[in-house]
Amino acid sequence: MKQYVHIERRGRIAIVTLDHPESLNAISGPMRDGIIAAMKELNADAAVRAIVLTGAGERAFSSGQDLAEAANFRTEEVEGWMRHQAAMFQSLRSLDKPLVVAFNGTAAGTGFQMGLLADIRVGYPEMSIGQPEVRVGLASILGSWMMTLYLSHAHNVEMSLLGELITGQRALELGLLNHAVPKDQVLPKALEIAERFALLPATALRLTKERFRLLTQAGFDDACEAVVRYHRDEYATGEPQEIMRGFLEARAKKKRPQLQVA
Repeated sequence: MKQYVHIERRGRIAIVTLDHPESLNAISGPMRDGIIAAMKELNADAAVRAIVLTGAGERAFSSGQDLAEAANFRTEEVEGWMRHQAAMFQSLRSLDKPLVVAFNGTAAGTGFQMGLLADIRVGYPEMSIGQPEVRVGLASILGSWMMTLYLSHAHNVEMSLLGELITGQRALELGLLNHAVPKDQVLPKALEIAERFALLPATALRLTKERFRLLTQAGFDDACEAVVRYHRDEYATGEPQEIMRGFLEARAKKKRPQLQVA
């Protein structure tokens, strides 16, 4: 069976890798399960003092929700999908240990949101990052709430409504990235930060993270309930499914070999 998430331990640091590069590490049911299991395992491991989350391949940390999965959901399945998504996000929020995200490539939609739940985000100036849900017929609900923790209302509205990706340099200027380094230095920089975290008192870090979590939990829970309602209403219209299928068909045509005419 394909493993979508891999864990590598390097002393006190654990590296968690989203490993489905052929789909640009798109987030599907098996990927969600893998992330939840990895975070639970590492949170219980006293030998692990900090965690780095990254993606396999050169192109993407995660392109977001797997459209091949999402295009086939029925309206009555939306709630289960969103509850599963919320559980994945909560597994990141519930970590007692520092989490550093190493954006090795594009971080869009759900992938972007996972990064927003980390304690530190490392990317590179030329990367693409953002919240493109509206472009596939999905209201920006949970992601827009997460961005309230970092952005002004004006910038949040612009990113949520236009759904355009921005560069890593712009994300650094807006405060969405903590560090922007050359691409080949993203993982080393994330590991260096994780090592600094590993030297700090574990209890003080755990309690500080707990306090931040308590301050934002009510807002997170409310956004998770809202996203069920909004996505269910959207799916009832059939619009997201139609748009997603269009994207998938266009992608398939690009991959099809072209006939050579003599």
